[in-house]
Amino acid sequence: MSNVIHNPALAAVNENSDVSAEFVIEPLHAGYGNTLGNSLRRVLLSSIEGAAIVAFRIEGATHEFTTVAGVKEDVVDIMLNLKNVRLKVHTDQPVELRLEKKGAGVITAADIKVTADVEIVNPDQVIATIDDPKKSVVIDLVAEAGRGYRTIEDSSVDRLHSDMIALDAVFSPVLRVRYKVDSTRVGQETNLDKLLITVDTNGAISPRAAFEEASAILVNQYTALAGSTTVEAAPALGQTNDEETSELNTPIEELNLTARTANALVNNEIRTVHDLVTLTEQDLRELKGFGSKALDEVKDKLAELEL
Repeated sequence: MSNVIHNPALAAVNENSDVSAEFVIEPLHAGYGNTLGNSLRRVLLSSIEGAAIVAFRIEGATHEFTTVAGVKEDVVDIMLNLKNVRLKVHTDQPVELRLEKKGAGVITAADIKVTADVEIVNPDQVIATIDDPKKSVVIDLVAEAGRGYRTIEDSSVDRLHSDMIALDAVFSPVLRVRYKVDSTRVGQETNLDKLLITVDTNGAISPRAAFEEASAILVNQYTALAGSTTVEAAPALGQTNDEETSELNTPIEELNLTARTANALVNNEIRTVHDLVTLTEQDLRELKGFGSKALDEVKDKLAELEL
């Protein structure tokens, strides 16, 4: 067993949708699945930059415990709806926005007049409903970029305008992070971890961008603590250099195996050379539709590739 702690590899990114993706990280040093999974999860949920509405003012409403004439919702309901508006803010400074709507109908986030520094991610979000055809509603808003969570007390202290109603703000664009750790192997190394981490966002950032930002934050934190100490690092097991990495990513269909052998491998979800070299001879014998002739053919091919 090697004394070197090999670096992991991002083996796959399975995109479930625009706002959800699963990241497969393997192979990992024994025990590192939980070590990386827990730290990535905590950073993803607490430290990814996002944006939120932090204060608002409705013409005709002096405080949150009141109603607005001609509007179905009271101010508390409007406040809750504003907290669900998802934004991208491309500046470090607070941005003032305005919403104006006249006549009966539903007010949505699309009615907010944005600037070049702001994008609305969910324009269909309902904010209020005007039930008086002669009514005009004007709402002034303040949006900010930030990380984590800001209490309503902190928002009150930092208000741009004292007559605005402050909101507690959840800046994080990451809604949920789940991870699990499975076992994996590479050649004779059998006690390795495979980490599967699923990231769901609100659409203000892609899951991949959030994952990479969280990883970069952790790198910065640990680098600051490491000082001048360095530890020998090695590529992921089975991926020692660019040439070999390319070879390991070769599809099974390109190995010039007989059609029967290639189909048997693919039907058993073995699609690349990397998938193949992680299996022992016994694993291969147990594959469905994979006979002794196919085994000999695969062994000859791996010997030819010096794998």
